[in-house]
This record gives sequence, structure tokens and C-alpha cells, in this order.
Amino acid sequence: MQSVATDLGGANAPAGAVPGAARRAWARNGPAYLFLLPWLIGFFGLTLGPALASLYLSFTNYDLIRSPDWVGAANYVRIATADPKFAAAMKVTFLYVVLSVPLKLAFALLVAMAFNRGLKGLPVYRAIFYLPSLLGASVAIAVLWRQLFASDGLVNMVLWQLFGIEGPSWISNPNYSLYTLVILSVWQFGSPMIIFLAGLRQIPTDMYEAAEIDGASKARQFWKITLPLLTPVIFFNAVIQTIDAFKAFTPAFIISEGTGGPINSTLFYTLYLYQEAFGFFRMGYASALAWILVVIIAAFTAFSFLSAKYWVHYDD
Repeated sequence: MQSVATDLGGANAPAGAVPGAARRAWARNGPAYLFLLPWLIGFFGLTLGPALASLYLSFTNYDLIRSPDWVGAANYVRIATADPKFAAAMKVTFLYVVLSVPLKLAFALLVAMAFNRGLKGLPVYRAIFYLPSLLGASVAIAVLWRQLFASDGLVNMVLWQLFGIEGPSWISNPNYSLYTLVILSVWQFGSPMIIFLAGLRQIPTDMYEAAEIDGASKARQFWKITLPLLTPVIFFNAVIQTIDAFKAFTPAFIISEGTGGPINSTLFYTLYLYQEAFGFFRMGYASALAWILVVIIAAFTAFSFLSAKYWVHYDD
């Protein structure tokens, strides 16, 4: 105990022991703190600091020119009671999330299962299929997507030449515009596909062999073996992809040219937040919108983790 107190510079430590203990502690931990220093600067200076500043601004009236004027909860009251575009943006965003995430995960799992059967040149195909996940959120792909689904785009040309169907202007029709963004999201299936493939490789093959001996069909093997053992990977992919879907911005901004049109059919929540912040310079109001999005994502994540115990199966 005496030695512990001496090392910690306690009350029983002799004079001059504290500096020595501090030097020893720095010798042990100093290099780690130095390596962590860039991350700590980024976290406190670029993440936590701006987040706390935006929380304060959400209770103010601020236009980037005049000093923030404290208005209390007025921004949140207006959002809840007197902002029809907020309701429209929420409807579009939730519809996008509900459609895009399950379709993307289903398609990613389908491709992963096809790859898991064994394929020559698998690393090459895996890289090719992963590429859309790297490029899909870029401005260039969004511009290309807008050209594909224009009235004179490639999609309508194929429909006319193969089937004699004169397609509409998909991005200019409020009945179809959102679905073009859903298709773009599904096209970016590479990231969850790689994770699904890694999960499939962890399932013991002897389980499938035993099931085949018992006469189980491929469909029954999928529902009784593959899907239950893959639930931790499904859970991870679902949470990550849903958060990304809530934060989607670039495709809607480029395809609608920043308007969220036609008739607010592509007005994603993040796009509406951008309009309020940098279109009308209502930074206080935009900060309130941003914190509502934070609460929505946090609530979804918490619900996902609370419900996971009922359907996610680990070693047991």
C-alpha cells in the first residue's frame, strides 16, 4: 500500500515524489495522448464545439449578419405548429427511408449469397460491385442520374426501342421523382453487400450439410439457418443504412436543382434544412431543424438496440 501511495503521489509520499510520478505517468501514456491529439482537436474543435454552438443557436434568431437574438423555444414551436414544409420534408424523408433501406439490404444480401457460392475472380467482382458505394453520393453520379431519367434520357430511349413505351420525364413528375432517388440508393448496395458476404463466410458449412441430409430445401435452409445466424449483420447494416438514408442530401439537391421539386416530392429533410440555412439565412431556425433530426436518428437507434434482443441472435 505504501508503494501504491508513493506512485500516486498520495499523502504518504515523500517530498519530491509527485513530479517523479508525473514523469513516469507521462512516459507511459504521453505517446498515446500525442497520437490521439489530432483526433481530440478534431472532435472538440470540429464536432462537439460546433454541435453545442448550433444547440445554442437553435434558441435564437440568427441570420449570420446580426448577433443572435434569444427567442427561447420559438423556433421549435414554429416547426411544430406553423411550418407546412417541415411536414412535407418529414413525409418525403420517411418514405425514402422506408423504401430504400429494405430494398438495398435485400438486394445486397441477394448478391452476397450469389458470391458466397464460389466465383472465379471474386475479388475483382467484389471491387466492381463495391464501386457504386464509393461514387453514388457524388455530384457527378447525381448529374448522370438526372440525365438517365430525363424525358430524353437513356431510360426512356430503352423503353421506346425495346417495348414501344413512351416514358414520362421521371425526375419532373412528382409521381415518380422520389423513386428515381430510391433506385439510386439501391444501386449503392456495395457496402452492405461486402458486410453480408463476410457474415455468410462465418456460417459453418456443416450446418447446411446436416440440413441437406435431413431433406431440408434451399428455401428452408435460408429461413432456418442463414437468416437467424445472419441477424447480427442484418442489424448492423440496417442501423447504418437507415442513418445514412436520413442524412441523404446530394442526390436530391442535384436532381431537383436545390428546390426539392417538383411539388416538394424530393424535398429531403436535409435539403429543407439547407434551404433555411443558406437560402434564407435563418441559421437559428435551421439549427433547430438539425437538432430535431439528431433526436429522430437517436430515437431510431435507441429503438433498434432495445428491440434487437427479440430478433437478433448471437452465439446463443
